[in-house]
Amino acid sequence: MKQRSLRRTQRGFTLVEIAVVLVIIGLLLGGVLKGQELINSAKVKSLVQEFNSVSTMVYGYQDRFRFLPGDDPQVAAHVGGTPATTPANSTGNSRIDGAWNSSTSTDESFLFWQHVRLAGLASGSTVVADANYRELNVENGPIGVSSQNPTSNGAAFPGQFYICSGGLSTRFARQIDTTMDDGVTNTGAVRTLQADGTFINLTAANEGDGNFYTVCAAY
Repeated sequence: MKQRSLRRTQRGFTLVEIAVVLVIIGLLLGGVLKGQELINSAKVKSLVQEFNSVSTMVYGYQDRFRFLPGDDPQVAAHVGGTPATTPANSTGNSRIDGAWNSSTSTDESFLFWQHVRLAGLASGSTVVADANYRELNVENGPIGVSSQNPTSNGAAFPGQFYICSGGLSTRFARQIDTTMDDGVTNTGAVRTLQADGTFINLTAANEGDGNFYTVCAAY
């Protein structure tokens, strides 16, 4: 008799109970996706702010010392910094020479960070040999500035200098362009470079392609 009674009490979930569980799962998944979207939006805002901050450094240093950071021939007197020696005899020509992501410690674009940090316009190491000297964006990709056209094929991209931020996903590249420019990643003042250094028009079809890009803004 006890065994029969036990069997009678065993039953499966009702449709109502299953529906409630599915609703809860749906709400949890929706919350996770919404949370991820909020995180992505916050990162895009930070990336855009980095472009604005670097341009402020350029203009702030120029206003104070009448030279561009990195290109300042009197940097030793102004902030105790190291003057660039490559390219030879190029300091003071109103250009930040050298590639935006240069690792050559004598390039103007590399010394840019030392000059703005010594001037109190940015935080970070002022020792060029320091492992943490290179500036990184919020995605831990390189960020830098140069007057040199960042494209590999010399495609027209008018500007006095360019701020470039690398290691960015398709989504971030597109959202940055939409926020700062025209929303088309191969036109305007903000453009996206693919791995070979040429412009690319990223669309929704590129989402999730797993590739990383460099976004450059002309000033």
